[in-house]
Formats: sequence, structure tokens, C-alpha cells
Amino acid sequence: MQRVAIVGLGLIGGSIGIGLRQWSAENSKSGQSALEVAGFDQNLEHQSRAKKLGAVDRAEWELRKAVADADLVVLATPVVAMREILSDIAPLLKSGAVITDTASTKADVVQWAKEILPVTVHFVGGHPMAGKSESIDGAEGTLFTGATWCICPSVSANDEAVRTVLGMVAALGAEAFFVDPVEHDAYVAGVSHMPFVISAAIVNALTADPGWKDMKSLTAGGFRDTTRLASGSPAMHRDIALTNAESLDRWVSSMIGQLQDFQSRLSQDEESRADAIDEFFTNARDRRAEWAVQTSREAELLGAPPEAASEGIGDQMSRMFLGGFMRKKRVDPTKTSNGAGGRTP
Repeated sequence: MQRVAIVGLGLIGGSIGIGLRQWSAENSKSGQSALEVAGFDQNLEHQSRAKKLGAVDRAEWELRKAVADADLVVLATPVVAMREILSDIAPLLKSGAVITDTASTKADVVQWAKEILPVTVHFVGGHPMAGKSESIDGAEGTLFTGATWCICPSVSANDEAVRTVLGMVAALGAEAFFVDPVEHDAYVAGVSHMPFVISAAIVNALTADPGWKDMKSLTAGGFRDTTRLASGSPAMHRDIALTNAESLDRWVSSMIGQLQDFQSRLSQDEESRADAIDEFFTNARDRRAEWAVQTSREAELLGAPPEAASEGIGDQMSRMFLGGFMRKKRVDPTKTSNGAGGRTP
């Protein structure tokens, strides 16, 4: 039986635990579960809730007890807390343990792991592109189904460690996507972090206006949809911005450029203004339509029936996770030649 420890039992950590325990039960042999999932969180209410939701087999009140015998340790805490946690667990890990994380930024975390963790363990950075509410109460085993899970192995991580994390990702129903940590941070700054910055900026701009008291009576679906992300955790957003400032700065500049471009179109002469404004919105509509069609086609490919193709790499990886990479079983290279299990950058 493999032992998994989850440090941080919020929405992401709780959902990982529920998903792994469901998968473990489905893949049990002779009544024996494939995995044992231990959990730790500094918030004791989160620990109790995680246990009630079935996210862990056991909740430990001490970090040491949670990670000491773990084959795989999943860090699901705020990104700024990762450095301290890595320092705390470094002397507690058994030789050969695999460490992964779920932080929204990767370059700093991968560097911290390189500096702090002993050479006897292996770090494989991760980032599931999925989420909704912040609370453990929203945790569910299907949260990651069909989601992209970024994989950023450290230079020192061996193939077996990478396959272990791929097995976990496949068991949770996600699609692995290998990406360099620096490129990851640049990409997510645009597609993931900028949306909550813009959402917050809209709220700050409108609510600071003297007319907001009367204006808010007119808010409807457009305001609600575009400002939903502003209701997220300020601490989480702050930590992301602190660990990805350079990339965010680039996208903020790009957004300012777009707004200034639109502002200039508003001030054009009456004869050309309508066409200029129409062009702005038409371009955005068309680019979004291209994105929607592309993602829809990718979803259809991922959902192809079994008879349309041979066994998927996700199925292979989840079975291999059950087999236990820590036992150093020989792996048939013909079955792992596409080990990423998904797209490549």
C-alpha cells in the first residue's frame, strides 16, 4: 500500500484526498485499499471537516506524523507558505519520497525545493488548473476531471518520481501538461492571474465613484459575471502577485495598452468612430470564438469512446500508480514513451 500525505486541506487538498480515496477504493485488491491518505492542516476545523468528507483516512495533528512514512507528499497550501513548509518537512521525509505541490506559481517553488530539500527525495512541481470556492466544504472528487494539470519536474527528479505524480494526476481524471516553470508563470499570469486583477479593478473603480450608491441598483448579469473573481481570497491573490510580479507587470501593461487603444477609438471623429469601435469588439469576438472551438474539439478528442483508440496513457498511468512506483518495478518503455499523458508546450 502506498502512503500519501496531503499538507493543506482546503478546496484543492480536500478534493485531491477525496479523489484519491475514491480511486483507491475502486482499485482495491482483496479488500485492501491501494492507498492510505493522511492529511494535515494548521486549521483544526479543516482537519475535522476533511475527515468527515472522506478526504483522508487519518488526520494528523502533527506535521511530522503526517509526512514521516509518506511515499508521496502533496503540498496544497498558499504559495508564500511553501518555503517554510519545505523547510519544516525536509528533515522528516524518508529516502525516496516524492514531493509535489499545487501552487499557482512555479518558478519560486521549484527553486525553493532545490535549495531546501535533501538529495534523497524528489520534487515534481504541479499546478491543477481547476477551482471554485476556497473552502474545504466545496471539495469534491471530480473537481479535476478533464482539467489541465501542469507538471514542472525539478532537474534532480528521476523518471520514477515523475511517473508517480503522473499516476496521481491520471487517477484524479486530469490531463498532464509539461511546462518549464518560468514559462508556466508567464502563461498563467495572462490566462489565470490577470482575470482576477481585472475583476478587482472593475470593482474598485466603480465602487469608488460617488454615484455608486445609486449605480449599484442597476447591476445585473454583466457586472456579476465579470466581478466574480474579485470575491476570492485577497491573501491568495496577494501571494500570487508577490511570486509572479514580473509576468503580471507585463500583462498589466498589455491590458493598459488595450484600454488606451479603446479610449482612442472613442475619441475619433464621428465618421470613423463607429467602425473603429466595431473593429475592437469584432476582433475580440472572433478570437474568443477561435478559442472556444479549439477547446471544444480538444474536449471531444479527450472524450473519444474506448473503441476509437487503444488504452489511453491516463489509464496506464493510473494503473501504474496502483502498482506502486516506490517498489522500483521495471517499466515497459513501449508503454511509457508518451509519459506526459497530454499536450506539450
